[in-house]
Amino acid sequence: MTIQEDAFAKKLTGYLDRGALDLKAGTAYQLQQAREAALARLSTPQRASELQVAHAMAGASAGGQAGRGSVWRSARLWLGILLIVAAGVTYNEWRNFEQLSENEELDAEILSSDLPIDAYLDRGFENWLKREDR
Repeated sequence: MTIQEDAFAKKLTGYLDRGALDLKAGTAYQLQQAREAALARLSTPQRASELQVAHAMAGASAGGQAGRGSVWRSARLWLGILLIVAAGVTYNEWRNFEQLSENEELDAEILSSDLPIDAYLDRGFENWLKREDR
């Protein structure tokens, strides 16, 4: 037993002993006999090794990913996060490129038109250029 298991066993024994104080004498005697029989079976080396194997297997199945390391060390998790971030950055760059292309086309259309110079100096024209819904 490890130190932690030994401390747990002592605590558990104390709780069980306190709970047994309220039992009738006959019931306490029967429990004492059952405890001694269980300890006698446990002292048999073959039986003790069977219990250790069963305990180890129960711990392995209950743990699920015991011994595999932290979730944050998983390569698949990091690959997924990397793909999501890359997709977000790519989408943002594509939207910026589309906006830039639209602005270039608008500037080329305005500069190639036959508008008089006074139209470019008009405040209404400047407001029209800044509008988002055009």
